[in-house]
Amino acid sequence: PVRSRLLKASRVVEVSLVLVLGVAVIGATLALAQKRDDYTFFDELIEVKRAISDRFVTAPDDAKLRDGAIRGMVEALNDPYTVYVPASDAADFNKDLTGEYVGIGASVGMQDGWFTIMSPLEDSPAFRAGLMSEDRVVEIDGVTTQGLSVDQCIDKLLGEAGTSVRLTIERSGVRQEVTIVRDRIKTRSVKGFHRSAADPNAWDFVIDPSRGIAYIRMTQFTPGVTEEIVAALVAAGAEQGKLKGLVLDVRFNPGGLLNEAEDIADLFLKDGVIVSTKGRAHAEEITRAREPGTLPDFPVIILINGQSASASEVLAGALTENNRAMALGSRSFGKGSVQSVLTMQSGKGSELKLTEQGYYLPSGRSITRRDDSPTWGVDPSPGFYVPMTDEEIIAMLEVRRREEVLRAASPTGSPAAPSTEERWNDPEWILGHLKDPQLSAAVRALQSKIDSGSWTPPGSTQEQKSAIAAEELRRAREVRDRMIRELERLDRRVTAIEDGTDSSKDQALSSLWADTIDPTGGTIEIKDKNGNVISRLNITGRDLERWLMDADVKPAEEGTRN
Repeated sequence: PVRSRLLKASRVVEVSLVLVLGVAVIGATLALAQKRDDYTFFDELIEVKRAISDRFVTAPDDAKLRDGAIRGMVEALNDPYTVYVPASDAADFNKDLTGEYVGIGASVGMQDGWFTIMSPLEDSPAFRAGLMSEDRVVEIDGVTTQGLSVDQCIDKLLGEAGTSVRLTIERSGVRQEVTIVRDRIKTRSVKGFHRSAADPNAWDFVIDPSRGIAYIRMTQFTPGVTEEIVAALVAAGAEQGKLKGLVLDVRFNPGGLLNEAEDIADLFLKDGVIVSTKGRAHAEEITRAREPGTLPDFPVIILINGQSASASEVLAGALTENNRAMALGSRSFGKGSVQSVLTMQSGKGSELKLTEQGYYLPSGRSITRRDDSPTWGVDPSPGFYVPMTDEEIIAMLEVRRREEVLRAASPTGSPAAPSTEERWNDPEWILGHLKDPQLSAAVRALQSKIDSGSWTPPGSTQEQKSAIAAEELRRAREVRDRMIRELERLDRRVTAIEDGTDSSKDQALSSLWADTIDPTGGTIEIKDKNGNVISRLNITGRDLERWLMDADVKPAEEGTRN
């Protein structure tokens, strides 16, 4: 079958083993010495615990003391990716890690102060019950949601598979009760550019039908995502040989399971190193690709940005360093470490996500981002550096969010008819509608490659390295400047307190205008003390108020504002 041919049967794993030979008596002696050292480690901790338990002014909470001690050890490692997860948080942690949970299956949020369905998920109880985007959930099992946080409402929707939850939904001013049976939800990690008109649970992947160019976006490397990728490739025509070019999008993908990244890379590679891993407690392991089941050699572009991390970087690095794909976008995040999730046997369900290994690209380079390193992560291929402004990213994400909404079928049971203005078979219209400069550049580069047989880089190959460095420097300076301004504000408050002066002026500057006002598209006039206009500025985003909060300004007196 096609699916079994596309999925690799196996990978060749080369393991470098280091054998340590020793006399059994010496080994036993060393083990005993190690055990004594472990026990000695706890001596002072036990002494501190006893002193707190016996003499602290109020009776301490032993559970909090234990969690605090564990968190202290983890934080001392100075590794942001090693995390202690107490038993109470383990369910949420594993939900984020695997994309699996038991509930009704819906994307939710707050809108106008009410708990609201943003979109039901594919093949979910919420979709089958007829929930729609923008449905207001006013009650859950007879309890009002008004005044509750999103997390509190979500907790009420989660539960055991097979149990029911009763929702009171308000839609267009009309309230109705809906009873939904909870089920195990597996969120999909693979998406296209538009939901299928034939089946709203499915996605359209072929973005240029005449040239056979497909677009596949992966949001996370969850368990089974390789099978989702294979299904998307089949839907795009891989089994009939219709797939002639592919845009694989891992932007904003934080990573996930390393083996899934290896399996997906193996689909595209006939041979060569995919990735290698090694750590203090692990022998080096090199994962290589094998030819059986490899996809045809059509051109591929993988989209990356500063939020492409971990497994996303493994995949991008494997494809680009083996000359199988072009990477387009901006430099990736730079997370080159592998974590294992360990269940603490004595913790009643607590877990430790522990960094045990580092991974290395086929070239042997680590992609880990370090403070003293000028480069990290995976860079775009030469000539394929296509940065996006914050405004462009916001516009693109707004369109993406709208396209992800799962629309209910019409009363007749057929999918809702598309707008007469929509042209989902027209690549140019699609690219304009999606407002995604990086995707547009990728599709046009693939079109040129298919039409002419050679790549036409959308950017300059000569200035790319310096341009990437300049952008990273700009962002680093921006963060530093924000921190400096905050420190200056704190210094002013400290000085005011020390001098005994009134600091209420500084504290009162908490809002310059109502939060509902969006100044984007407006203008600012700056005048000198004589009223002469010395500068006019266009407002390009919503962050103006936050920046003015840090500036040497204050609201003008009533009657003098312009």
